[in-house]
Amino acid sequence: MLPQESPSSLAPDVQHLLDSLPRPLPLPVVRPGLVIVSGLPGTGKSYFSRRLAQRVPLAVVESDAMRKALSPTPKYTPEESLRIFTAIHGLIDALLAEGVPVLLDATTLMEAHREPLYQIAERRKAWVVLVMTAAPTDVVRQRLDIRPRQGERADSSDADFSVYERMRYAQEPPSRLHYRVDTTRDITPVVDRVVADIREKMARAT
Repeated sequence: MLPQESPSSLAPDVQHLLDSLPRPLPLPVVRPGLVIVSGLPGTGKSYFSRRLAQRVPLAVVESDAMRKALSPTPKYTPEESLRIFTAIHGLIDALLAEGVPVLLDATTLMEAHREPLYQIAERRKAWVVLVMTAAPTDVVRQRLDIRPRQGERADSSDADFSVYERMRYAQEPPSRLHYRVDTTRDITPVVDRVVADIREKMARAT
């Protein structure tokens, strides 16, 4: 299991992100894997992720929180994003290497963004579960409009509706089998199915 102080071989940014994760980390398992929860801002990624992590022990890596761990006043430049996701990929790789199952809560709208995650999982012989969140545009607008007035929130996103509008046309569905969940409806049935899928994958013989 990854100790509270991780090995010195980790890159400094990866070490910093590891230190920022809530403790205790989930216990290692024989067949760890990676749950990728993707979707546009305001579609309920973090809500779905929290519900899932209540049912299955997963190290939740929220990209917005990780960004602020490395850049407390983020600028959202391409250079900053490259640094953040390079570190996130290193963190996921380190956790999977130690048998810790991971949930990545990140926009990851394009297959080019997801491909490095597939490669990490393949290298670590880890299973992958993909979830895409969705919600009608009018609901997303309402959710994002009230964010600045919510004070302390469970997620760390700064995205507003203009960010959603800019990103929505770049979204690509995964080329692999995936779950799609409309978060304006009761998400319990999808959570149940994903939990069952994860447990089956964890139990499957290597």
